[in-house]
Amino acid sequence: MTEQPLPNDEELMRALNANPQVKNRIASMLAVVQDAAGDLKEADAAEMRLIEEIRLMGQEAMQSWANRQVELTEQAVRRGGQVQREGKKLCWHTTFGDIRVEEPQYRRGSKRIRAFAQSAKVSHRGCSRPLQRAVTDFGADQPFAQVMDKLVEHYGIVLGESTIRRITEGHAQKIFETGKAPRVWPTQPGGSVVVIVEMDGGMVPIVEPDSTKPDQRKGKKLQWKEAKICLAHPQGSKTLAYGGTLQGDVVAAGQQLFDCAVRAGFGTRSHIHAVGDGAPWIADQVEDQFGAKGSYLLDFFHVCDYLSAAAKAIVPDTEGQKRWKDAQKNRLRTQRSDELLQTLQAHLEAPEVEDSQAPVRQCQRYLSHRHEQLDYYSALARDLPIGSGEIESAHRYIVQQRLKRPGAWWRAANAEHMLALRLNRANRQWNDYWATESQQAA
Repeated sequence: MTEQPLPNDEELMRALNANPQVKNRIASMLAVVQDAAGDLKEADAAEMRLIEEIRLMGQEAMQSWANRQVELTEQAVRRGGQVQREGKKLCWHTTFGDIRVEEPQYRRGSKRIRAFAQSAKVSHRGCSRPLQRAVTDFGADQPFAQVMDKLVEHYGIVLGESTIRRITEGHAQKIFETGKAPRVWPTQPGGSVVVIVEMDGGMVPIVEPDSTKPDQRKGKKLQWKEAKICLAHPQGSKTLAYGGTLQGDVVAAGQQLFDCAVRAGFGTRSHIHAVGDGAPWIADQVEDQFGAKGSYLLDFFHVCDYLSAAAKAIVPDTEGQKRWKDAQKNRLRTQRSDELLQTLQAHLEAPEVEDSQAPVRQCQRYLSHRHEQLDYYSALARDLPIGSGEIESAHRYIVQQRLKRPGAWWRAANAEHMLALRLNRANRQWNDYWATESQQAA
């Protein structure tokens, strides 16, 4: 942002006299500073009064700026030759409130000229970029109807729910479209020897309208779609890199995982330590994306859930169940998973017992199919995590907090875009997006 030169005292007085509304507002602020009325003994009261005065001064200054720009653009058009002048009201929304001008429009032959609107880059009933940023900030976290109240509380302005939705989803879509990074295998050593990655899926409610009916609001069908998100961070660091997809397949999710790892410091000398639940696609993607540089560990606490169910079928009393489960957990931590599998094998239910009623069989099958993913001893020896709690928490505060609210149904594309918006903020890329947005509009 270019710093404007400060006017001298004489120029300042001329400018204030030419803009009496701004001058009066500055006088009101000075009256607050001096406590002219004697009713501002408390700091909170003074702050609240100044907040309101600053908001009103901003609105009046914006209005004076707009009026001045109308005059300047009109002079420039008239110097360009004979034109026919018309007038039309122009209003747009800002963080200071609505700004209204009588916009001069001109005709030179059959061509209509809107000099001020083109120069100021505003449109009738449009929203300024700072206001769009505030709306998107609120809309990323809150239902659009609640954002209306937030705008009144913090800015004293009123926008309709449909406008808030359009602005938020519009910027969410831009973030989604500009956030695709090509998959490039690193050529540098990387910033971390070990990069920890986790990935998990969670269901999001998606609404599909009935295209055969003229009224799209009728005949809607609720479906559930899996949002696949991932994270990565160097060992010992809590600075996380996030990624995710909702409409993409498991390969797209794997590419997001790879991108997270690279942003977290994965390089030619790095090793990937991946932790996740028993979903085969997660382990497959770790192998596909990282090959020999990656290892996958089955989430210890998911394994414990299976052991708990098996313990109830094997040991009759509660205390005995706890001792049995602790013994099996100790076997897993000390590279004796084979002994655990042999113990389960000895207590398998009869073949005629339905699978849903056979917890020991389920546990034995779950672990035997993932035997190479049970090396908890090595992970603990290297002070690496054996649970995937980080990604499960991330699902709550990135996905569920906004996309899985009670009564919320999303179109698939909109949900994908909103997920990209939430990930943008989690990745601390919010300021970069708005800086790029401002440059593109310049």
